[in-house]
Amino acid sequence: MAKWVYLFSEGNASMKNLLGGKGANLAEMTNLGLPVPQGFTITTEACTQYYEDGKKINDEIMGQIMEHITKMEEITGKKFGDKENPLLVSVRSGARASMPGMMDTILNLGLNEEVVEVLAAKSGNPRWAWDCYRRFIQMFSDVVMEVGKKYFEELIDKMKEEKGVTQDVDLTADDLKELANQFKAEYKKMLGQDFPVDPKEQLMEAIKAVFRSWDNPRANVYRRDNDIPYSWGTAVNVQMMAFGNMGDTSGTGVAFTRDPATGEKHLMGEFLMNAQGEDVVAGVRTPQKIDQLKEVMPEVYEQFVGICHTLEDHYRDMQDMEFTIEDKKLYMLQTRNGKRTAKAALKIACDLVDEGMITEDKAVAMIEPRNLDTLLHPQFDTETLKTAEPMAKALAASPGAACGKIVFTAEDAKEWAARGEKVVLVRLETSPEDIEGMKAAQGILTVRGGMTSHAAVVARGMGTCCVSGCSEIAMDEANKKFTLAGKEFHEGDWLSLDGSTGKIYDGQIKTMDAVIAGEFGRIMGWADKYRRLKVRTNADTPADARKARELGAEGIGLCRTEHMFFEGDRIDAFREMICSDTVEEREAALEKILPVQQGDFEALYEALEGNPVTIRFLDPPLHEFVPTDEEDIKKLADSQGKTVEQIKTIIASLHEFNPMMGHRGCRLAVTYPEIAKMQTKAVIRAAINVQKQHADWKVCPEIMIPLICDDKELKFVKNIVVETADAEIAASGIELEYEVGTMIEIPRACITADEIAKDAQFFCFGTNDLTQMTYGFSRDDAGKFLNAYYDTKIFENDPFAKLDQDGVGKLMEMAIKLGKGVRPDMHVGICGEHGGDPTSVEFCHKIGLDYVSCSPFRVPIARLAAAQAALAER
Repeated sequence: MAKWVYLFSEGNASMKNLLGGKGANLAEMTNLGLPVPQGFTITTEACTQYYEDGKKINDEIMGQIMEHITKMEEITGKKFGDKENPLLVSVRSGARASMPGMMDTILNLGLNEEVVEVLAAKSGNPRWAWDCYRRFIQMFSDVVMEVGKKYFEELIDKMKEEKGVTQDVDLTADDLKELANQFKAEYKKMLGQDFPVDPKEQLMEAIKAVFRSWDNPRANVYRRDNDIPYSWGTAVNVQMMAFGNMGDTSGTGVAFTRDPATGEKHLMGEFLMNAQGEDVVAGVRTPQKIDQLKEVMPEVYEQFVGICHTLEDHYRDMQDMEFTIEDKKLYMLQTRNGKRTAKAALKIACDLVDEGMITEDKAVAMIEPRNLDTLLHPQFDTETLKTAEPMAKALAASPGAACGKIVFTAEDAKEWAARGEKVVLVRLETSPEDIEGMKAAQGILTVRGGMTSHAAVVARGMGTCCVSGCSEIAMDEANKKFTLAGKEFHEGDWLSLDGSTGKIYDGQIKTMDAVIAGEFGRIMGWADKYRRLKVRTNADTPADARKARELGAEGIGLCRTEHMFFEGDRIDAFREMICSDTVEEREAALEKILPVQQGDFEALYEALEGNPVTIRFLDPPLHEFVPTDEEDIKKLADSQGKTVEQIKTIIASLHEFNPMMGHRGCRLAVTYPEIAKMQTKAVIRAAINVQKQHADWKVCPEIMIPLICDDKELKFVKNIVVETADAEIAASGIELEYEVGTMIEIPRACITADEIAKDAQFFCFGTNDLTQMTYGFSRDDAGKFLNAYYDTKIFENDPFAKLDQDGVGKLMEMAIKLGKGVRPDMHVGICGEHGGDPTSVEFCHKIGLDYVSCSPFRVPIARLAAAQAALAER
């Protein structure tokens, strides 16, 4: 028979997967001899079984719970419902990964009319007894029966008003007794039944409620944001109550062994006298600082400080603890490795190494890679943010904070920024044509699009805050206004965005520039010692490349050349090329672009100082480059000697029903070889010039042909590249090596990778498109149905944010095996957005990729994640 329930004395810290973090740590503290109110833990496996059984607790689990109630009664010397020495318990959740505030808790369970009278008489403290009872009724009604807090809070407020008091603690025993009766009447009115009096019935309903809370909306969102699988389930901890609300000799508090905001080594926390746990976080009463406990109860304070040292020395990490003082007796209710800011995480890790508590590899392993993002981008002022209420929430597409005046076009963003205005660009969606406006904006907000939409990808590359996919916006671009949360916003109105949370705020919120602490470099240096994967960057400009190098990038894994066509007036020449009637006309237009594209590549090679640069040839469909504004159309018509109607006819002919799978990528080079020739000349001429200037560098361009699905495609385009490149190199009189490879982003390319590898010198997985092609849905439109998929548990994560290892991952493994079987020395990387996602980086390490490439500001994240993957394997 399976064991579903464990006494605290039967567990230990290593059983976190089974007992959850809270249960395992309660067991460990029990083993250390610390003052822990005893109880038992119902395992995470019991939670998953509860869901498998149709949200029911089966007889076997029920039987073990009943057995452990008896054992708990023996340990504590108290009994449920007893008239002499009644047992009251707390019922708390406890997942294996910490999820603060996401699931439910019930305190003071075991009370009924008879028991509360016993407690009132025995303790000589009727106010405390009735306070516990009214709290229990309120919490049980809210958490277990889902009645809602507000009905009870209204009754409390009314009572305080009638009695002329402002604080709950000012209510008398008689007041609280009357409140308890009012609460029970409200319960019956709302549910049509009496409040339960049997403690065991109360307990079973509370356990079910905690199991149910594993599937509540806030827990589901938290799990998605923090990569916590639904299949883990939560444990339930049933623990004897320790009462902090028994009067002025009792209290409750929360403390950290180090400052979770800065990492400074000093005890930090708060406590309240005559209170229970929820009072500290509720904000109704102002708590006291933890060091003031030294004045209130010196002996308890000294004991607590000693326990703090014991726990931090034992766990070798900063601890977050909850405690209760019951009539001058200290009880420890919880300890866990504390949540901390990225700045604090780096300092604590370095300090622990310096203190001899942990080794360098442990320091690398203990830092959450995602949190590094907050060190690299502006953030909202913490104090100002406390008073701000978000009016909407969408996808946190690119981290950081932004505050500015609303503009609706890229042109306006450029113009307003040029005159010193801070702007937020609000668009239905962005396109490559918007690139200059996106650069000028403090932040970007889109109505459509997902985590790998154009806006999200480009914003991350630039380190610009972006919130995408806010479908609640009713947009009126023509009149430069939109409606959100019942308010109409116009051009020039202030808006604030948090790209780290996806929250959108009305008005101005002060932002602060990010500060990188000195510990950042130490941690990154240690990470680089352990990682095997190289880390490159996706960069299209010298500024992005330099930023990436500053953050540790070892090359460029993806340069999207199409972004370069929008700089200055070069878009005019490219539009001329699109609207040309003959090859000669196209070549003449491309000749205008060649020198500026060559200059771009020279600047990139210079920025990378001899490190590899992978340049992807033109990828998007041509309709993304044509003008939409009447004035621009007329300008193009005049330059081409055509009528406006002729240009409009050409533009209409470029329309595609499914652009993602249309005339783009290598198909452009097959149709218009002159584009590939021009880009090859630009790449090679730039490399030749930089190599001549820096003889000590090895400039080796990597030319990447996108969207290959057949080896014959690659061979056709590669022949154009090789013929053009070899001619340029021969004419230069210097030796220059270059490579021609392909971007693997179509399932057929993975399946036929052995054929493609005959001509490809490297593979780079474009997992944005590979994910789209494999799933068969658009990354920009998936937001319309992904929430329904989350709600129904079809998906746990956005496959564009976290690599689908079971589907897309298998295709990648297949491609690597087939490709390296033909060309063992082939290097393989990834340049989709997954290259900066820690769990995806770990998978890339496992399947043997040589490098990951990501947005510049995600380079440190990838470096740390790659090191952690290597350490985990070791």
